[in-house]
Amino acid sequence: MSYVLEFEKPILELEKKVAEMKALAGTLELDEQIADLERRIEELRAEIYSKLTRWQRVQIARHPERPYTLDYLAHSFDEFIELHGDRCFRDDPAIVGGLARIGDFTVVAVGHQKGRDTKSNLYRNFGMPNPEGYRKAARLFRLAEKFRRPVVTFLDTPGAFPGIEAEERGQAEAIARNLFIMAQLKV
Repeated sequence: MSYVLEFEKPILELEKKVAEMKALAGTLELDEQIADLERRIEELRAEIYSKLTRWQRVQIARHPERPYTLDYLAHSFDEFIELHGDRCFRDDPAIVGGLARIGDFTVVAVGHQKGRDTKSNLYRNFGMPNPEGYRKAARLFRLAEKFRRPVVTFLDTPGAFPGIEAEERGQAEAIARNLFIMAQLKV
């Protein structure tokens, strides 16, 4: 069962009714009622999402089933080749990036990546980059500049990793340098 927010429950109830009616559709003529309910679902969805409170918007932003960077890359591009490492210390799985292609057009894509379960969240450090993640992003930005490729970024992070070891490896400097590089990009 998927995760449903409280304000989405009326939509879920109508969707269940449609599913029940479709199961019976083989024995009864319910096409018109099903189409009517499906129209009502779309109207209700539009009404609910057009009047969200601030807290409901926060809930949507924190939804555990929302797409992450790798999901967007898989659905938006024909091909994605991930590039790893900052060439100084190690690869940071909290930042993913590489070359992405749509048709004959290539871009450099960079984004934060969280996990879907405990194991993958630990691997991805819950989406909190270390300095090497920021350095990897900077390396990819410079690569985009060198080959005159647009940069597509996906931001979805609780913030930089706050550990002492991250500070010892230059977290603040890595973030500042990234901002500096991004401000100078001509692509």
